[in-house]
Amino acid sequence: MDLGILIPLAPFIMVIAIVVVPAMLKSRERKEMQATLRAAIEKGQPLPPEVIEALSKDNIKPPATASRDLRVGVILLAVSIGIALFGSTFNFIGGYEETKAVAPIIGIAAIPGMIGLAFVILSFFNKNKG
Repeated sequence: MDLGILIPLAPFIMVIAIVVVPAMLKSRERKEMQATLRAAIEKGQPLPPEVIEALSKDNIKPPATASRDLRVGVILLAVSIGIALFGSTFNFIGGYEETKAVAPIIGIAAIPGMIGLAFVILSFFNKNKG
């Protein structure tokens, strides 16, 4: 069997491993929890309030706060700066011309940088200061 076919399939296999497999495991866990609760209800056992509270907390997303927005923004700006620095050092190490190596990498670095800047700006306008 030729294993060379796995190379172009690797990104798709990785997406499946990162996205689909955890979703399937979480779905299986929910089904098992529902079966357990159904069996307890059928036997007439009362459900503790902690169980009901834990089930309702799983689907509730905490509200965005100014400190969380600021933290995410600073992290994304740091990632952007790190990518840009990688591009500039790649120029010196690899010996490539600046327009061929640095410009595309800095362009890629601009994407998380602009998203991070947006989060920093949102942190100033967020009413939840917690």
